[in-house]
Amino acid sequence: VQLQASGGGLVQPGGSLRLSCAASGSFFGINDMGWYRQAPEKQRELVAVITSGSKTNYADSVKERFTISRDNAKNTVSLQMNSLKPEDTAVYYCNAEVRTTRGAVRPYWGLGTLVTVSS
Repeated sequence: VQLQASGGGLVQPGGSLRLSCAASGSFFGINDMGWYRQAPEKQRELVAVITSGSKTNYADSVKERFTISRDNAKNTVSLQMNSLKPEDTAVYYCNAEVRTTRGAVRPYWGLGTLVTVSS
């Protein structure tokens, strides 16, 4: 199973970016999908998560600015980020709780995509 993320880059404060992540490989399905981020010298933190039934949960710092969505048929998850702030600068990682062909549920991570918010 591989997760491929895309969409990071440099944006000015107040701008928008959209991150996307696609899961590929052999598996039965995916439970929760989410986005985490890690800023320099900080621990990785949850940004947003979405269940297979599309229930969502957000970090307080991104509520009302970020929106997570998923396409179960395509095994993709996206993060629309609006009103970006310099403190949103971080490497963003997608995560998926994958139901494997062996009957287990395992977390998988993408390699990360850098988001830089700066003027």
